[in-house]
Amino acid sequence: MHSTERLIAGAMSGTSADGVDVAIVGLTGTGFDLQVRLIRHHYLAYHSELKRRIFSLRQSGVSTLEDLAQIGREISLTYAHAVNEALTVSQLRGVELAAVAAHGQTLFHSPPNTLQLLDPALVAAEVGCPVVSDFRRADCAVGGQGAPLVPFADYTLFRHAMSLRVLLNIGGIANITVLRPGCALSEVIAFDTGPGNCLSDYLCRKHDPAGIGFDRNGQQSTIGLPDLATAQRMLAEPFFSAPLPKSTDVPQMISAWERAYTMTDPRPFPDLLATVCYITASSILDAMHRLLGRLPDELIISGGGSRNASIMGFLRATPGMVVRTTDEYSLPAEAKEAVAFAILASATLDGMPSNIPNVTGARRSVLLGSITPRN
Repeated sequence: MHSTERLIAGAMSGTSADGVDVAIVGLTGTGFDLQVRLIRHHYLAYHSELKRRIFSLRQSGVSTLEDLAQIGREISLTYAHAVNEALTVSQLRGVELAAVAAHGQTLFHSPPNTLQLLDPALVAAEVGCPVVSDFRRADCAVGGQGAPLVPFADYTLFRHAMSLRVLLNIGGIANITVLRPGCALSEVIAFDTGPGNCLSDYLCRKHDPAGIGFDRNGQQSTIGLPDLATAQRMLAEPFFSAPLPKSTDVPQMISAWERAYTMTDPRPFPDLLATVCYITASSILDAMHRLLGRLPDELIISGGGSRNASIMGFLRATPGMVVRTTDEYSLPAEAKEAVAFAILASATLDGMPSNIPNVTGARRSVLLGSITPRN
């Protein structure tokens, strides 16, 4: 480790709720001159029963208090185990970390109400370092959407003097960050575009409850044909044309799909998967056209959806747009959001506000996250 470098482990479980990505990051400097070095990316899947309980709770909204507390404990222990495994393979110890940046598992997000489940004291005790967590709530408290929060890191890592860049993350939900050439932080635009992987995952869980719960690399969707009528019905939902700022969550997108798809014209399963991938790609492209009136110079993609051949195929078929993944910038697509939360935690430790009011709709800039000390 360099003498002036601070180590932070970013830990992120997205709306896909499949497990925890950890990025151990070395950070040198402060503010937007931050130098970021990815030391290790590590992934730990939720065990199948925990994953099932999370999806059940997110979809139904019903749980006993005992079950909710137990789910929160298991999520927190998974976070801690993921960080400790990453530390072990990196030959590091928890006491060498300035903090763990732990986003927690989103259970509900409908601003101003939001709930990310995590016990930061348990993570701090298990890892042996402070924890920065609960990043959304401060932004919501001053009138913001509490999302997206990653644009602060996008600006730090990817702003460019000459190129119009759009950073696209495809997790359970898809969101974009627009970085115009030479823009200031206050000029950044970002928002959720709609579904990412969530509809494909939902259909896979429904089709085969005992299966893996997703279409690995989009293999099944690539052999299907999209149902354009169903896609257009869903894309006519009010969310897609709503003004900014805006954010959404998985249950809302699943409900929109259920309204759009009718069993009067049943389709083969690969066609359904192709349809939801087409919806994801179309909503992303439509969002960029609505906002920019043109295509970006570069579309830089991260998240699990960057491995879905069907979604990527629809995006890459768009003429005149350069499509890349963050892998081409030495940042693994699956690690990008965990790295982003490490950057957010670094700002919190430095006393630097990291929400972007222009993005979230907040009344002012605020420090994000609560700091739980090492136990």
